[in-house]
Amino acid sequence: MSAEYQVKGNIAVITLNNPPVNGLGHASRAAVVEGMQQALQDEAITAIVITGAGKAFSGGADIKEFNSTKAFAEPSLQTVINVIENASKPVIAAIHSVCMGGGLELALACHYRVATAGAQIALPEVKLGILPGAGGTQRLPRVLGLEMALNMIVSGTPVVSEKLAKTGLFNQMLEGDLMQGAIDFANTVAATRPLPRVRDIKIDYPNHEAFLQFSRNTVGAMAGPFPAPLKCVEAVAAAVTMKFDDGIQLERQLFLELVQSTESKALRHAFFGERAAGKIPDVPEDTPLRPIKSVAVIGAGTMGGGIAMNFANAGIPVQILEMKQEALDKGLATIRKNYENTLKKGKLTQEKFEQRLALITGTMSYQDIAQADLVIEAVFEEMGVKQQVFKKLDEVMKPGAIMASNTSTLDVDMIASFTQRPQDVIGMHFFSPANVMKLLEIVRGKATAKDVLATVMALSKKIKKTGVVSGVCDGFIGNRMIEQYSRQAGFLLEEGCTPEQVDKAVEKLGFAMGPFRMGDLAGNDIGWAIRKRRYIDKPLVTYSKTADLLCELGRYGQKTGAGWYDYKPGDRKAYPSQVVNDMIVQHSADLGIARRNISDQEITERLIFSLVNEGAHILEEGIAMRASDIDMVYLSGYGFPLHRGGPMFYADTLGLPNVIMAMDKYAKGRHGDAWKVAALLAKLAKEGKTFN
Repeated sequence: MSAEYQVKGNIAVITLNNPPVNGLGHASRAAVVEGMQQALQDEAITAIVITGAGKAFSGGADIKEFNSTKAFAEPSLQTVINVIENASKPVIAAIHSVCMGGGLELALACHYRVATAGAQIALPEVKLGILPGAGGTQRLPRVLGLEMALNMIVSGTPVVSEKLAKTGLFNQMLEGDLMQGAIDFANTVAATRPLPRVRDIKIDYPNHEAFLQFSRNTVGAMAGPFPAPLKCVEAVAAAVTMKFDDGIQLERQLFLELVQSTESKALRHAFFGERAAGKIPDVPEDTPLRPIKSVAVIGAGTMGGGIAMNFANAGIPVQILEMKQEALDKGLATIRKNYENTLKKGKLTQEKFEQRLALITGTMSYQDIAQADLVIEAVFEEMGVKQQVFKKLDEVMKPGAIMASNTSTLDVDMIASFTQRPQDVIGMHFFSPANVMKLLEIVRGKATAKDVLATVMALSKKIKKTGVVSGVCDGFIGNRMIEQYSRQAGFLLEEGCTPEQVDKAVEKLGFAMGPFRMGDLAGNDIGWAIRKRRYIDKPLVTYSKTADLLCELGRYGQKTGAGWYDYKPGDRKAYPSQVVNDMIVQHSADLGIARRNISDQEITERLIFSLVNEGAHILEEGIAMRASDIDMVYLSGYGFPLHRGGPMFYADTLGLPNVIMAMDKYAKGRHGDAWKVAALLAKLAKEGKTFN
């Protein structure tokens, strides 16, 4: 269903009905136009009310039609708006719950608007790298005023309807039954002529030139690599400086420019990628979920404490288990300190602070956690330790409890084999700091039950994580790929780079931080432990020994005050280290390598294309279900620049043949064996296709 037409007395009611948010897809647009024509031709009808069924007035464009011909098929949204605005009978928008994007643009075309309190009002297009394309930038300033409208359009942030009650956006705020209130209002304005149109309102803003220039300067400084915010300013400026039709024409031109931009395509890719990640082909959406009313976490360290906070933040009680009272006390004290810091910043109320702390308790007895619905181990990353924990959990946990490992690299199938119920075992790989980072890699073992997978995926949303499913392999998606990235970073040091040069090159591309600053933050000893295991498990895989030499000096990173960089007490800024740079140069000499100047282009290509190639292997093996899942891992967990869309999307934008050409060039250098092109990458390039 798309829209329903009803007659109530002498009022026609058109109700958008396209769940879940009444997106304005082609069928809905056609139904609105048909309903409008029917109402206008019926002499008994004196006014028309447009509203939305269910939990929204309208959330705007139908995302199912994005990037398809239906999105622009007639009647377009602009056509619908013209029909409404030019109607000979009053049209009233009855707004509730959600009124965003094209939904708000449609409402602005109506002659009147009534609303209930609590409705979320927004033009969020800028978050997809575009701007409102159906008159939003021209009409909203006419009802809200220049400043408020510009802030809403540039930020894309929703505002609750009652905060806009005294503006020209709403003619009346309704209490009680929305539909009855809207019909009553429609009857009071039924005979009003001429009909008021938003487009006819003149914007009176003295000295608007100075304000608009100030806005350009401010927005330009904050927009970073994204062009949409500044284009929003230009479009809104047209509402003040141009005739309405000319402003509409400029808005459309700017909209079309942005739609074609790489930055917008990247943002839209991320938007759809996040939604696609939650869809698991062989797990039906109506799979019954296991109730998760209580959680236990094994380990009160940095990771365990951070994991516990996620559940407390979502209102779920958590018990943290430790073997020593000192470790437990320290962990609980750290959690309290984290919450206190949030409280001091004003991001948490005193009431919420107390509620969340009360939800987290400690114990040193496995028996105390036996009735938890979900238990997550966050102990030392060593298989023998995991074995001891899971054997104990198998003994004490109630039937049906989900048993999860926070392992970042280890074999989840082997961990499951330590129990008599492998169907209940799954990987939940949080990223540090676990209470901040959005990514949650959900590792599906060969025996993991479908309802366990569905439950954990749903739970990831509840605790506000981006859940991405991975199959079992060493390092899963993220860490398996980052290992190749780290290998190349090490080789670059041997060949002529400094840590600072490598980091600056990728940070210039938009990364949150380069590989060496990232290593110092995470702890260089973690990578050292993994490499020691690799030297035994995979003796043919080569690594630069530079990182081992660094760790032998005790330079583990920020936690020891020295890593690839030097750090000062109380200062997290990374200062280039002469000691480290001298060590690197000496190591090159010991290997007989003549150091050379290396361009930023070579640095970024070697780092990113190593990710891309390993990502292609991961897709070939079925470890990741889709290329966009890999991109979501890197956007939400590894600081990959959002405007680049993730490694696989970035490779698509460069052209896969160009990626292979560069890889072939690097294959002629040292460690050329690292550049064997993945079969899937070669196949897609040959066929002129892309990953996404």
